[in-house]
Amino acid sequence: MDNARYQRCARVQDLAGRLGIELLFLRAYSPNLNLIERLWKYVKKQWLYSKYYADFTAFTQAIEACLATTQTTHKQALRSLLTFNFQSFKKVQALTV
Repeated sequence: MDNARYQRCARVQDLAGRLGIELLFLRAYSPNLNLIERLWKYVKKQWLYSKYYADFTAFTQAIEACLATTQTTHKQALRSLLTFNFQSFKKVQALTV
């Protein structure tokens, strides 16, 4: 989870505990670890960068068209992008300048 206030509230914590769900929160300022951020980056690159849409309806239709084809047209490209295989570093010393 991405640390939104509503995700950390007592009600969510209590319900998760009762259902036996372990809540795992991302580190602060780590959008690269959040899968929805990676999907949004892909959508922007494919459908929004350097493109002009005459109105908001055309803009939203372009986004919806991209999202509707994530499991078909864009499946291969998204397969490697939307994965939980993260590289982690333990006990790494920070370099100071």
